[in-house]
Amino acid sequence: MATPCALNRYLLLMAQEHLEFRLPEIKSLLSLFGGQFTSTQETYGKSPFWILSIPSEDIARNLMKRTVCAKSIFELWGHGQSPEELYSSLKNYPVEKMVPFLHSDSTYKIKIHTFNKTLTQEEKIKRIDALEFLPFEGKVNLKKPQHVFSVLEDYGLDPNCIPENPHNIYFGRWIADGQRELIESYSVKKRHFIGNTSMDAGLSFIMANHGKVKENDIVFDPFVGTGGLLIASAHFGAYVYGTDIDYNTVHGLGKASRKNQKWRGPDENIRANLRQYGLEKYYLDVLVSDASKPSWRKDTYFDAIITDPPYGIRESTRRTGSQKEIPKGIEKC
Repeated sequence: MATPCALNRYLLLMAQEHLEFRLPEIKSLLSLFGGQFTSTQETYGKSPFWILSIPSEDIARNLMKRTVCAKSIFELWGHGQSPEELYSSLKNYPVEKMVPFLHSDSTYKIKIHTFNKTLTQEEKIKRIDALEFLPFEGKVNLKKPQHVFSVLEDYGLDPNCIPENPHNIYFGRWIADGQRELIESYSVKKRHFIGNTSMDAGLSFIMANHGKVKENDIVFDPFVGTGGLLIASAHFGAYVYGTDIDYNTVHGLGKASRKNQKWRGPDENIRANLRQYGLEKYYLDVLVSDASKPSWRKDTYFDAIITDPPYGIRESTRRTGSQKEIPKGIEKC
């Protein structure tokens, strides 16, 4: 597929985990922000370097405000399979696109990023010095530069067979970083209320992104558990609602899942988790309900249903409800 000339090329530096979810997440987020996934790259596989065509820098920035699968995005100025190919590619990049970031009143720095290989400081300086043909007129500022440029070298995926020279070399202007820090700040280990099957924080955000959750949406999880997926959706500004068949989990009762704690405390519940992250205003409710017997009115709609269905029995449950027989003549239709 030919790349439309109106679209700028960007380089995504991807994280090397949840590989099968990376492409669907990027496609979903581009669609959410009015872009379309366009690329001349035939396959992505396990490579951390993706070249995309995106309509505008604003869309690129919005993408990075949401993604947890991508580490950084760069405006791609040139690339090649050797230093000579890279330099030739850079010399063919339109000067008028470079000038706004290289003028005399600006400050900048150049970073070297390698994948699957470590370079010495001397080797890094040598690579930076080789870029002196670029029309840099500003001053170097290593602490707080206005613009950051990066040389990114790809040495393949095999740590036991690292080549002498990189497979591909890229040069670009840094635009923004992704939201990888959310994985740590929302870690289940730090959460007030957890269960044996609490969803990993990173996967929760990926699923919310796949669902294109946005501000003021209403998101429903019919197998809510301890609410990990609701937390991720609420972080993006959605109002959240859930159900679960387990009475103890919904009400925060019974044995604790945390080590060295026998019973759950008086305020261990999903609402408390949302409160922990300053997201309580997005909490609608959580009910005890059997997902196999829907209790919704016919015209009930949600903006997104995001859930992790139970594939087996890992949490003990208790039966709830009346043991009385339903009198004949008043059974539910």
